[in-house]
Amino acid sequence: MNEPKPRLLLVEDEDHLAAGLKLNFELEGFEVDIARTGREAGSLLLQPDYDIMVLDVMLPDISGLTLCRSIRESGKTTPILMLTAKASLDDRVEGLNAGADDYLTKPFELEELLARVRSMLRRAEWEKQEEPQPSTPSIRIGSAQVDFERHIAERDGQTLRLTKLEFDLLLYFVENPERVLSREELQREVWKLRDYPNRRMVDNFIMRLRRHFEKHPQSPKMFVSVRGAGYKFVPPT
Repeated sequence: MNEPKPRLLLVEDEDHLAAGLKLNFELEGFEVDIARTGREAGSLLLQPDYDIMVLDVMLPDISGLTLCRSIRESGKTTPILMLTAKASLDDRVEGLNAGADDYLTKPFELEELLARVRSMLRRAEWEKQEEPQPSTPSIRIGSAQVDFERHIAERDGQTLRLTKLEFDLLLYFVENPERVLSREELQREVWKLRDYPNRRMVDNFIMRLRRHFEKHPQSPKMFVSVRGAGYKFVPPT
Protein backbone atom coordinates (compact mmCIF):
# COMPACT_ATOMS: atom_id res chain seq x y z
CA MET A 1 0.00 0.00 0.00
CA ASN A 2 1.35 3.41 -0.95
CA GLU A 3 1.87 5.85 1.89
CA PRO A 4 -0.20 9.05 1.69
CA LYS A 5 1.57 12.01 0.18
CA PRO A 6 2.51 14.86 2.52
CA ARG A 7 0.06 17.75 2.14
CA LEU A 8 1.49 21.22 1.50
CA LEU A 9 -0.38 24.51 1.46
CA LEU A 10 1.28 27.16 -0.70
CA VAL A 11 0.07 30.70 -0.03
CA GLU A 12 1.38 32.80 -2.90
CA ASP A 13 -0.40 35.40 -5.07
CA GLU A 14 2.11 35.50 -7.95
CA ASP A 15 0.52 33.12 -10.45
CA HIS A 16 3.67 32.13 -12.35
CA LEU A 17 5.66 31.52 -9.17
CA ALA A 18 2.80 29.60 -7.56
CA ALA A 19 2.37 27.37 -10.63
CA GLY A 20 6.09 26.66 -10.85
CA LEU A 21 6.42 25.85 -7.17
CA LYS A 22 3.32 23.64 -7.24
CA LEU A 23 4.78 21.61 -10.12
CA ASN A 24 8.15 21.17 -8.40
CA PHE A 25 6.63 20.24 -5.06
CA GLU A 26 4.41 17.69 -6.81
CA LEU A 27 7.47 16.22 -8.51
CA GLU A 28 8.95 15.90 -5.01
CA GLY A 29 5.95 13.81 -3.96
CA PHE A 30 3.77 16.43 -2.26
CA GLU A 31 0.04 16.97 -2.61
CA VAL A 32 -0.23 20.74 -3.09
CA ASP A 33 -3.05 23.23 -2.62
CA ILE A 34 -2.60 26.88 -3.60
CA ALA A 35 -4.16 29.88 -1.88
CA ARG A 36 -3.66 33.30 -3.46
CA THR A 37 -5.07 35.36 -0.58
CA GLY A 38 -5.03 35.15 3.18
CA ARG A 39 -8.78 34.66 3.21
CA GLU A 40 -8.54 31.73 0.81
CA ALA A 41 -5.79 30.22 2.96
CA GLY A 42 -7.98 30.57 6.03
CA SER A 43 -10.77 28.63 4.31
CA LEU A 44 -8.40 25.85 3.25
CA LEU A 45 -7.01 25.59 6.77
CA LEU A 46 -10.47 24.57 7.98
CA GLN A 47 -9.84 21.26 6.21
CA PRO A 48 -7.84 18.44 7.83
CA ASP A 49 -4.37 19.57 8.84
CA TYR A 50 -1.65 20.20 6.30
CA ASP A 51 1.78 18.71 6.94
CA ILE A 52 3.58 21.92 6.03
CA MET A 53 2.88 25.45 4.79
CA VAL A 54 4.85 27.83 2.58
CA LEU A 55 3.60 31.36 3.19
CA ASP A 56 4.43 34.57 1.33
CA VAL A 57 4.55 37.71 3.48
CA MET A 58 3.07 39.99 0.82
CA LEU A 59 -0.54 39.02 0.10
CA PRO A 60 -3.24 41.16 -1.57
CA ASP A 61 -5.66 41.19 1.36
CA ILE A 62 -3.82 40.64 4.65
CA SER A 63 -0.18 40.36 5.61
CA GLY A 64 1.31 36.90 5.77
CA LEU A 65 2.56 37.90 9.21
CA THR A 66 -1.01 38.49 10.38
CA LEU A 67 -2.09 35.15 8.94
CA CYS A 68 0.83 33.38 10.61
CA ARG A 69 -0.03 34.88 14.01
CA SER A 70 -3.66 33.89 13.55
CA ILE A 71 -2.67 30.31 12.75
CA ARG A 72 -0.50 30.06 15.86
CA GLU A 73 -3.13 31.68 18.08
CA SER A 74 -5.62 29.08 16.88
CA GLY A 75 -3.33 26.39 18.29
CA LYS A 76 -2.14 24.95 14.99
CA THR A 77 1.50 23.83 15.03
CA THR A 78 1.83 23.19 11.28
CA PRO A 79 5.44 23.98 10.25
CA ILE A 80 5.52 27.30 8.38
CA LEU A 81 8.24 28.48 6.03
CA MET A 82 7.82 32.17 5.25
CA LEU A 83 8.83 33.75 1.94
CA THR A 84 9.81 37.40 2.12
CA ALA A 85 11.22 39.99 -0.25
CA LYS A 86 12.78 41.81 2.71
CA ALA A 87 16.15 40.68 3.98
CA SER A 88 16.76 42.99 6.95
CA LEU A 89 17.26 41.54 10.41
CA ASP A 90 14.17 43.30 11.77
CA ASP A 91 11.98 41.81 9.03
CA ARG A 92 13.34 38.31 9.67
CA VAL A 93 12.81 38.65 13.41
CA GLU A 94 9.26 39.90 12.85
CA GLY A 95 8.46 36.84 10.77
CA LEU A 96 9.94 34.48 13.32
CA ASN A 97 8.14 36.20 16.17
CA ALA A 98 4.87 35.78 14.27
CA GLY A 99 5.40 32.04 14.60
CA ALA A 100 7.21 31.03 11.40
CA ASP A 101 9.62 28.12 11.77
CA ASP A 102 11.97 29.30 9.02
CA TYR A 103 12.20 31.97 6.36
CA LEU A 104 13.64 32.34 2.88
CA THR A 105 14.33 35.63 1.13
CA LYS A 106 13.22 36.22 -2.46
CA PRO A 107 14.72 35.62 -4.94
CA PHE A 108 15.72 32.15 -3.80
CA GLU A 109 17.17 29.00 -5.34
CA LEU A 110 14.57 26.29 -5.87
CA GLU A 111 16.87 23.60 -4.45
CA GLU A 112 17.28 25.52 -1.21
CA LEU A 113 13.51 25.92 -0.83
CA LEU A 114 12.97 22.21 -1.45
CA ALA A 115 15.72 21.32 1.02
CA ARG A 116 14.26 23.59 3.70
CA VAL A 117 10.79 22.10 3.25
CA ARG A 118 12.11 18.53 3.32
CA SER A 119 14.07 19.19 6.52
CA MET A 120 11.05 20.82 8.22
CA LEU A 121 8.89 17.87 7.24
CA ARG A 122 11.44 15.40 8.65
CA ARG A 123 11.45 17.35 11.88
CA ALA A 124 7.64 17.29 12.05
CA GLU A 125 7.58 13.54 11.43
CA TRP A 126 10.10 12.98 14.21
CA GLU A 127 7.98 15.03 16.61
CA LYS A 128 5.01 12.74 15.98
CA GLN A 129 6.95 9.84 17.49
CA GLU A 130 6.61 9.11 21.18
CA GLU A 131 9.10 11.16 23.15
CA PRO A 132 10.49 10.48 26.63
CA GLN A 133 9.47 12.71 29.48
CA PRO A 134 11.95 15.55 30.01
CA SER A 135 14.40 15.06 32.88
CA THR A 136 13.69 18.67 33.83
CA PRO A 137 9.86 18.87 34.16
CA SER A 138 9.81 22.58 35.01
CA ILE A 139 12.23 25.40 35.73
CA ARG A 140 12.32 29.08 36.55
CA ILE A 141 14.33 31.21 34.10
CA GLY A 142 14.62 34.74 35.36
CA SER A 143 11.08 36.01 35.77
CA ALA A 144 9.64 33.21 33.63
CA GLN A 145 8.30 29.83 34.71
CA VAL A 146 8.53 27.01 32.14
CA ASP A 147 6.69 23.69 32.35
CA PHE A 148 8.26 21.35 29.81
CA GLU A 149 5.80 18.53 30.39
CA ARG A 150 2.76 20.64 29.58
CA HIS A 151 4.53 23.01 27.18
CA ILE A 152 3.50 26.10 29.13
CA ALA A 153 5.63 29.18 29.71
CA GLU A 154 4.66 32.34 31.59
CA ARG A 155 6.46 35.54 32.47
CA ASP A 156 5.12 38.28 34.72
CA GLY A 157 1.65 36.76 34.49
CA GLN A 158 1.70 36.69 30.68
CA THR A 159 1.67 33.52 28.59
CA LEU A 160 4.69 33.13 26.31
CA ARG A 161 3.72 31.55 23.01
CA LEU A 162 6.54 29.12 22.30
CA THR A 163 6.49 26.61 19.48
CA LYS A 164 7.30 22.93 20.08
CA LEU A 165 10.74 23.47 18.59
CA GLU A 166 11.41 26.44 20.88
CA PHE A 167 10.56 24.30 23.90
CA ASP A 168 12.88 21.55 22.64
CA LEU A 169 15.73 23.98 22.07
CA LEU A 170 15.23 25.61 25.45
CA LEU A 171 15.19 22.22 27.19
CA TYR A 172 18.45 21.22 25.52
CA PHE A 173 20.09 24.41 26.78
CA VAL A 174 18.68 23.93 30.28
CA GLU A 175 19.97 20.35 30.42
CA ASN A 176 23.43 21.49 29.25
CA PRO A 177 24.12 24.61 31.34
CA GLU A 178 27.39 26.49 30.90
CA ARG A 179 28.44 24.14 28.08
CA VAL A 180 29.30 25.66 24.70
CA LEU A 181 26.97 24.10 22.12
CA SER A 182 27.92 24.33 18.48
CA ARG A 183 25.32 25.02 15.80
CA GLU A 184 26.08 21.59 14.37
CA GLU A 185 25.30 19.91 17.70
CA LEU A 186 22.08 21.86 18.12
CA GLN A 187 20.92 20.96 14.61
CA ARG A 188 21.79 17.31 15.22
CA GLU A 189 20.26 16.98 18.71
CA VAL A 190 17.30 19.38 18.51
CA TRP A 191 16.41 19.52 14.80
CA LYS A 192 17.52 15.91 14.17
CA LEU A 193 19.45 17.08 11.12
CA ARG A 194 22.94 15.88 10.26
CA ASP A 195 25.33 17.75 8.00
CA TYR A 196 22.67 20.33 7.14
CA PRO A 197 24.36 23.39 5.60
CA ASN A 198 21.93 26.09 6.79
CA ARG A 199 23.21 27.23 10.19
CA ARG A 200 21.12 30.40 10.21
CA MET A 201 18.06 28.59 11.51
CA VAL A 202 19.86 28.09 14.82
CA ASP A 203 20.70 31.80 15.07
CA ASN A 204 17.08 32.68 14.32
CA PHE A 205 15.77 30.49 17.12
CA ILE A 206 18.33 31.81 19.58
CA MET A 207 16.99 35.29 18.81
CA ARG A 208 13.50 34.03 19.58
CA LEU A 209 14.54 32.60 22.95
CA ARG A 210 16.29 35.86 23.80
CA ARG A 211 13.18 37.87 23.00
CA HIS A 212 11.09 35.55 25.15
CA PHE A 213 13.36 35.34 28.20
CA GLU A 214 16.07 38.01 28.21
CA LYS A 215 15.36 41.32 29.92
CA HIS A 216 17.48 43.03 27.24
CA PRO A 217 17.52 40.76 24.15
CA GLN A 218 20.18 42.88 22.43
CA SER A 219 22.53 42.37 25.41
CA PRO A 220 21.83 38.76 26.39
CA LYS A 221 22.97 37.41 29.75
CA MET A 222 21.55 33.88 29.53
CA PHE A 223 21.71 32.79 25.88
CA VAL A 224 25.25 33.89 25.17
CA SER A 225 27.16 33.77 21.88
CA VAL A 226 30.63 32.23 22.01
CA ARG A 227 32.48 33.61 19.03
CA GLY A 228 33.51 30.97 16.55
CA ALA A 229 32.10 28.15 18.69
CA GLY A 230 28.34 28.48 19.21
CA TYR A 231 26.15 29.32 22.18
CA LYS A 232 25.89 28.53 25.87
CA PHE A 233 23.15 28.89 28.46
CA VAL A 234 24.14 30.76 31.61
CA PRO A 235 21.47 30.14 34.28
CA PRO A 236 20.47 33.31 36.10
CA THR A 237 21.63 33.52 39.70
